Amino acid sequence: MTTQTYDRGTGKRKCAVAQVKLFSGRGEIIVNGKPYQDVFPRREHRRTIEHPFVATDTEGKFNVEVKVNGGGISGQAWAIRHGIARALVKANEQFKPLLRREGLLTRDPRVKERKKYGLKRARKAPQYTKR
Repeated sequence: MTTQTYDRGTGKRKCAVAQVKLFSGRGEIIVNGKPYQDVFPRREHRRTIEHPFVATDTEGKFNVEVKVNGGGISGQAWAIRHGIARALVKANEQFKPLLRREGLLTRDPRVKERKKYGLKRARKAPQYTKR
């Protein structure tokens, strides 16, 4: 059995966490044991996931294996994008300025605000009644 070397990257967005393994290969992306086209039917999400490869001009040169959980479908796509970008930097340090310029290495810090007591949601107050 041959052990293939890979580079790891962890990506996060909102509540989604993606653990990415980057192998040299033909460009296959496997998410939770399924092809990413099955997990992400929308073209917008697929483009988001492929963005680091497009930015570094490495489409079809790496196979990706991803474990992702938490959050929604968009958050998971962005977490995978973040993880792939981090793994590409570990694979080749020369990609760092390109990925940094595209904003792919920056973790998006926006998360859902907590609900406050007396309110319906984080900021929505019940309707005011005069009488």
